[in-house]
Amino acid sequence: MSDSVVSHPLAVATPAAEFRAWFGCAAGCSGELPLNQITYYCPKCGSLLDVQHDFAALKTRPPQAWKQLFDDRYRRTTYPYGSGVWGKKEMVCPAVANENVVSTYEGGTNLFWAERLGKQIGLEELWVKQCGNSHTGSFKDLGMTVLVSMVKQMIAEGVKIPAVACASTGDTSAALAAYCAAAGIPAIVILPRNKVSTAQLIQPMANGALTLSLDTDFDGCMRIVRELCTKENLYLANSMNSLRLEGQKTISIEIVQQFDWEVPDVVIVPGGNLGNISAIGRGFLLLRELGMINRLPRLVCAQAQRANPLYRSFQTQFAEYKSVRAKKTLASAIQIGDPVSINRAITTLKAFESVVEQATEEELADAAALADRTGLFNCPHTGVALAALFKLIARGQITSKERVVVISTAHGLKFTDFKRHYHDGKLRGIASRHANRPIELPVDYTKARDAIFRVLEKQKSI
Repeated sequence: MSDSVVSHPLAVATPAAEFRAWFGCAAGCSGELPLNQITYYCPKCGSLLDVQHDFAALKTRPPQAWKQLFDDRYRRTTYPYGSGVWGKKEMVCPAVANENVVSTYEGGTNLFWAERLGKQIGLEELWVKQCGNSHTGSFKDLGMTVLVSMVKQMIAEGVKIPAVACASTGDTSAALAAYCAAAGIPAIVILPRNKVSTAQLIQPMANGALTLSLDTDFDGCMRIVRELCTKENLYLANSMNSLRLEGQKTISIEIVQQFDWEVPDVVIVPGGNLGNISAIGRGFLLLRELGMINRLPRLVCAQAQRANPLYRSFQTQFAEYKSVRAKKTLASAIQIGDPVSINRAITTLKAFESVVEQATEEELADAAALADRTGLFNCPHTGVALAALFKLIARGQITSKERVVVISTAHGLKFTDFKRHYHDGKLRGIASRHANRPIELPVDYTKARDAIFRVLEKQKSI
């Protein structure tokens, strides 16, 4: 299907076919490796590969022309450009033919003005980018559409790929299973047993993925899937495959677009395997390189205290780094002690004015619950980011006049057990300061009336 906005007078400088992208080593030692080649590491130095773009071609279109093009495509119906990812196709993955794009209309998620919460914590402009308002309920859809589309492209070109595989703490497996099901491609997901929520476990099962539940943690699952993909020619879908990051970097572009092409002051991102903070940083750097923005936001990466290798490294200004054995945390999706994108994340954070903060179990649970009281419905990982925000405000590192965006990575409905146990007071070691329990009463009008007005009077005094 043709692009309905190519004829726009601001969008004719360079034909779409002339935009190019390839795999390349960040150190520049591997040359250009095609995106349809199954490869993840630099053949010379062993570093992870990044997707790199022909900036000379991208710069032939003026900044205002890019903005107009993206605005014209945004949430429209010409396939696949209405997608928040594929509407930026030239800057994401121009190598995939439109007929091979596997899209669920991802992106375009709500930028929620958290006005009540902002006032409570002393911010005039607090926004929550609700990436969980998506097909499978998490930001992982943004990267998976690119990766699975490239797999479909390779299969169409005759490449033999028996299946696509990932290790996951929940959300990656859901996204992979859904996109592979839509494309008719076999999916294999490897999960740590008893370490993902029921909602996250049922998603790949429902979408027909071959699901392995291993008696280990995420890092153990990752070791197995790496070996499988190396020895058995399965295609790796974890974020060490930088095709994923290309989709996720559109979060940055979309935030700026939703602010009418203005840059927020601070962006706070939960961090586990560290692909998302790397991708979001790449998005802002891309916009600046193309002249679409003239400054960068400050970046904050927020980690759970029980899985905090990046935070520990930040304490030495990244001079030292050691993986950790992640302990069980309510923020299960970021319970990762040996993140594969650690070097990418450190490189990205060094390019920004940045902070890495951590949150205890009680801090993240209370932060999520407090924000829920103002109309949000947060996953525990968003709770980590909010808890980091509260700390930075208390220390004066974020001021009242700054425009702050918190990245919400998944929908709260994926974590109903976490929320139910919080409000029931059943999370060990957590006081549940913002719990809201049902009042159990007999069928009696007077008792019901008295209970209602007793609570309403109490709320007036708060």
